Amino acid sequence: MRRWLLLALPPLLAACASTPGGSVTLLPGEPGAKVGAVAVFDPKTGAEQGVLTAENTRTRLGAKFAAKPVDPKAYAALTDALPPPAAHFTLYFVEGATTLTPESQPELQKVFAEIARRPGAEVQITGHTDTVGKESDNDMLSLKRARDIREALIAQGLNPAISRAVGRGERELLVQTPDNTAEPRNRRVEIIVR
Repeated sequence: MRRWLLLALPPLLAACASTPGGSVTLLPGEPGAKVGAVAVFDPKTGAEQGVLTAENTRTRLGAKFAAKPVDPKAYAALTDALPPPAAHFTLYFVEGATTLTPESQPELQKVFAEIARRPGAEVQITGHTDTVGKESDNDMLSLKRARDIREALIAQGLNPAISRAVGRGERELLVQTPDNTAEPRNRRVEIIVR
């Protein structure tokens, strides 16, 4: 989402700058995330005129910089059309196995419910391990965990075409540990639903 916005922003600003009376508005970011900023430059001199740093503020282009609040309702149609932010889930596993911990089993239903409520969803499933055992074995185990979760979701009705399962082995530890250390929080599958 942010990448799209960053790519779209320069042409938008250029179009606004060439239009007398154009303006730029800084809309809210994802819930819980810090809002970005927009620097406004003079199209003739290239000098910075000011920076919008607060959500729901705007300024006119080609005029003296003045950040003014805007009513969020003015952009409701635009923000309502945006897809919801990605949902993140983490499922944990029994040591050395592809068996979910009892605490993680109900989470799988929440994952499927989230997928079902999003038309056009995309699902990324990434398996991980702790550092116990050989790296090559952990690569295979992490991939098997991710694939097993994907298969469980497919059995509940997930369209296989919208999902991808990958294994990262012990490369992306949630909790940094020395080699051959059992750590329950590293034995996980992370699921992103967008």
